[in-house]
Amino acid sequence: MWIAKNWKDYQVIDCSQGEKLERWGKYLLVRPDPQVIWDTPKTEKGWRKHNAHYHRSKKGGGEWEFFDLPEQWTIHYNDLTFNLKPFSFKHTGLFPEQAANWDWFGDKIRKAGRPIKVLNLFAYTGGATLAAAAAGAQVTHVDASKGMVQWAKENAASSGLSDKPIRWLVDDCVKFVEREIRRGNHYDAIIMDPPSYGRGPKGEIWKIEESVYPLVKLCTQILSDDPLFFLINSYTTGLQPAVLAYMLGTVMKKYDGIVTADEIGLPVSSNGLVLPCGASGRWESK
Repeated sequence: MWIAKNWKDYQVIDCSQGEKLERWGKYLLVRPDPQVIWDTPKTEKGWRKHNAHYHRSKKGGGEWEFFDLPEQWTIHYNDLTFNLKPFSFKHTGLFPEQAANWDWFGDKIRKAGRPIKVLNLFAYTGGATLAAAAAGAQVTHVDASKGMVQWAKENAASSGLSDKPIRWLVDDCVKFVEREIRRGNHYDAIIMDPPSYGRGPKGEIWKIEESVYPLVKLCTQILSDDPLFFLINSYTTGLQPAVLAYMLGTVMKKYDGIVTADEIGLPVSSNGLVLPCGASGRWESK
C-alpha cells in the first residue's frame, strides 16, 4: 500500500463503527467512512470533544453538526497551503491520502531534466495541480465545476503559486481531451481523478465503470512522444488496483515504461492501522 505518511497538519487519530476521527490542523472532525466496518472501543477523547460531526442519513446523504468550527481554515503540506471548509456530503475540499501520489510525481518532475507539461483532469480543488506546479511543471487544470476551479485558484494563491504557468479551465473532461486531439496539443504527463458518478457542465453523465477506459484511450492521443507518467486514481470499491494496472498496461504498451498499482491509505495514529482510501494506478517511463 502507498501510504501518505508525511503529513504534519493532518492525522487520522482513530476509526471505528463506520466513522473516523481526524485532525485537520487544530480542528477535530468526525466523518463517516464505509471502509471502517470494525467495532473497537472509542477511547480517544476526540470522539467526545470534537469541532464538527458529519452524520450519515439512512436515506442517503447526511448533514453536518457543528460545535466550534470556523467557516474556513487552512492546513499545510510542505510548501503547499489548502483552504478547507465543510461542504456537501462530508467533504472538506481535500483528499489527504493523495499526498502519497504528490510526493511520487513531484519527485519525477523535479528529476526529469526537461520542461514537463501536465494535464490534470477532474482536478477538484487543485491538490495535484499545486504539487506539480511547485515541482516545476506547466499544468493544465480541468474540472467541470466552476466553484471547484475557483477554490483551486485560491489554494494556488495561498501557496504562493499564482505566478506559475497554470491554465484554469471549467470544462467537461472528455470533451476537452477531444478538442485537444483536434488542436494537436500534447502533454508529458496526465493525472486523472475521476468520480464514481458525476455530471458535466451541460449535464453530461459520467459513470466511471463505463466511461473511464474510453477516456484513458483518448488521452493516449495527446501524450507526447516521450511521456513521463500517467496516474489514475479510483475511489470506487469496484475498481481494484489490478483493474487500473491492466487498463494502463493495455493503453500504454507502445511506450517503454513500467505499470504499478496499489491501494493508497492513511496511517491511524492510535492503533498502527492504515485506513484504505481507494487505489491508484501509475505508468512511468523507464
